[in-house]
Amino acid sequence: HATEGFTIVSTPHVTNRTGRCMTVRTQPNGHPAMRYEKSTEGIRVQVRPRYSLADSDPADGMFVFAYTVVMANEGEDTAQLLFRHWRIHDAAGDDSTVDGEGVIGEQPILAPGESHEYQSYCVLRSPVGYMEGYYTFARRGGEEFRVEVPRFHLNGPLVLPGTYSPVFDEDEEPDVLH
Repeated sequence: HATEGFTIVSTPHVTNRTGRCMTVRTQPNGHPAMRYEKSTEGIRVQVRPRYSLADSDPADGMFVFAYTVVMANEGEDTAQLLFRHWRIHDAAGDDSTVDGEGVIGEQPILAPGESHEYQSYCVLRSPVGYMEGYYTFARRGGEEFRVEVPRFHLNGPLVLPGTYSPVFDEDEEPDVLH
């Protein structure tokens, strides 16, 4: 894709860190769909991030990333999600922290074998960043514990300022960029 004064290049990154399971699948559009997983204290957290082209405006430095989280209770005790803590890193140099009750206004209770799925998003000023954090859960007896969310990468298109400037003769048809 080309936009005024910019070239946009797709940059899927694949990394695998110790203690984390990552699966790369192909979406219908041919781009890789990454899934990050981690299990802590019997709760498995799976995150699937994606770049939202429709909601982003790269020329204005607005890159929107949606993510889907599935948390599954693989343990033997019922647990309730109480709080979330996110650390969001933007390659533009902005780091932020988000703390709050539950997720998207909910504090789901997960019996053994049950799962909860939700979707959310974040906005970065650059096409590259990551998120990581943890959830605070409580068991029926009131014992609180942390469930780690694996670091997941937010990789949108790479925008290179000033690398696209169409120059062609009046009689010449411009090349079509794909």
